[in-house]
Amino acid sequence: DVQQVESGGGSVQAGGSLALSCAVSAVTYRTNCVGWFRQAPGKEREGIALINGGSRTYYTDSVKGRFTISQEKAKSMLILQMNSLNSEDAGTYYCTVRRTYAASCPRNPNEFTYWGQGTQVTVS
Repeated sequence: DVQQVESGGGSVQAGGSLALSCAVSAVTYRTNCVGWFRQAPGKEREGIALINGGSRTYYTDSVKGRFTISQEKAKSMLILQMNSLNSEDAGTYYCTVRRTYAASCPRNPNEFTYWGQGTQVTVS
């Protein structure tokens, strides 16, 4: 099984920024749906920033205008830049890749194939 590996989580004060990263090949980035889910304690895993075919993005309403999903091409890394963090952004963040083609990124985590172990984000 392929497993994604996230990095970049940590603790930050409200209003601060963090950038998460995870290795995703250039081919996968251009052809598949990849992105980030978040799971807060006691809540379901939620898709917060997804990108399909390297261009079509989806952001959940609560992060629009504050989070940006992108690729760092030179390192084949998927990046989630998170700005203006607040307490509701706290949780475990997972990088994910859907193996098969989809016209648009699904929101159901069960429709994604590969997952990382998660990285913790704490906002104080």
